[in-house]
Amino acid sequence: MSEKSLFAVLLRSPWWISFLLVAIIALVAGALLPDEYAGVGMLGGFPFFVIGCMAMWRQRNLPSPAMVEKALKNLSGMNWRDFSVVLDTAFTRQGYTVTHLTGAADMLLEKKGVRTVVSSKRWKAAAMGVEPLRELVSHRDTLGASHSVCISLGQVSVKARDFAVQNRISLIAEADLVALTADVLKGI
Repeated sequence: MSEKSLFAVLLRSPWWISFLLVAIIALVAGALLPDEYAGVGMLGGFPFFVIGCMAMWRQRNLPSPAMVEKALKNLSGMNWRDFSVVLDTAFTRQGYTVTHLTGAADMLLEKKGVRTVVSSKRWKAAAMGVEPLRELVSHRDTLGASHSVCISLGQVSVKARDFAVQNRISLIAEADLVALTADVLKGI
């Protein structure tokens, strides 16, 4: 499915937007179509209902905007050592074996034979460009890892996002970072 299709956009949007579209379609169909066709017209909203249910399921454990803001403020106030401990603990709780590295990647995660390199040292940078991602790809290839992850609190440029998509780099920022570290932050 294209990332720009209506259904892909609705899956990324708050779940209630899809249900709002279902209600609008039902109201318009009921108001504009003859009575014998109104029911069929209202069924036109069913795909949006399904998308709304899928979005609700995906978003069920996401933190609220207030929680995201509070957690990001907490994370941005940490020094590198504390932040790396939080990440280490979060990844370990997900079943990864964590090995600390030096260079472009900060951690090597292993789980069921799959290796992932993580770059997070520039997590406080106000903006993330392409160069750190290029270094991460090079380091990933050197280590023979199959996946790579870049963690940042700052804004990621459009060029960097495009580069990440082209080079199989998962970007973890904002709500995703809070979801990753939420359990660890509760204990702090």
